[in-house]
Amino acid sequence: MKRKLLSLALAALLLLPLLTACGGAATDSAAGSDGGGSYSENGWAADVESPSAAPQEDGGSWEVRTQKKIYTAYLETETTVFDEAAQGLSQLVAELGGYFQSQSVSNHGAYRYGAYTIRIPAERFQDFLLQVGDSCHVLYQSSAEDDVTDAYYDVESRLTTQQTKLARLQDLLSRAETMEDIITIESAISETELEIEQLTGSLRTYDSRINYATVDMTLSEVYKLSSEEEAATTFGGRIADALRQGFRSAVDFGENFLVLLARGWVLLAAAAVVILVGLRLFLKKRKKTSPPPSDQVPPQK
Repeated sequence: MKRKLLSLALAALLLLPLLTACGGAATDSAAGSDGGGSYSENGWAADVESPSAAPQEDGGSWEVRTQKKIYTAYLETETTVFDEAAQGLSQLVAELGGYFQSQSVSNHGAYRYGAYTIRIPAERFQDFLLQVGDSCHVLYQSSAEDDVTDAYYDVESRLTTQQTKLARLQDLLSRAETMEDIITIESAISETELEIEQLTGSLRTYDSRINYATVDMTLSEVYKLSSEEEAATTFGGRIADALRQGFRSAVDFGENFLVLLARGWVLLAAAAVVILVGLRLFLKKRKKTSPPPSDQVPPQK
């Protein structure tokens, strides 16, 4: 009789997560009880009932859940003073209570490029987006808000169910008498502990992403900031804007050409030497092959 009751109790525990997920409490009919909460005189299976959420005092409505949201953002920025901008960014992150999850700086020619993953407390997320432009020029910015309330509380509910299941399995293990029952219950305990570990890790990940927003950001060092001028709407404004852009393009071309000459002066000097030597050899060869001048005076008719 005890062996049968133990098997029924273990079967009910294994079905506990499924019954909880479906929203219904486990019933006594699984062991042939009359609903009084006691399966036998020894009480082994008396605690197999699935726990139910407690209603509020206003007549059975479920407790209001706190909304869970994950905030993320992506920014592309630039600056002409990289060290000052990086220092200003570090100060802003520290003032808001955040930290750098990762950061790297690389060189692209004469300029530097920084890539950052920043964690900011969720309540200061908007403050960061509003103030980051004080230390650098923002080229592009996007943000997202992901509501994970249902997923979060689903994992939390499953974790509570598994913890209840584990406690009851441990109670059954203390009452088991045969080696077969002990092995069966210990196997169920191991599976339950693994599930609890996985669900706990999922909740920790959720908590980390909910409590701290994630900002991926790049910072590029440039010679000159990108134009912030608004597009002209009138014909005269468009002409003036075109003239300004043409002048700016000519200046940029001249600067780039001078920079190119400065970088390639060795090649230019070598090319000039080759050209001069080649020209001299050409003139010398031409002088040798030209006919000598005639000293005879042509006869007069």
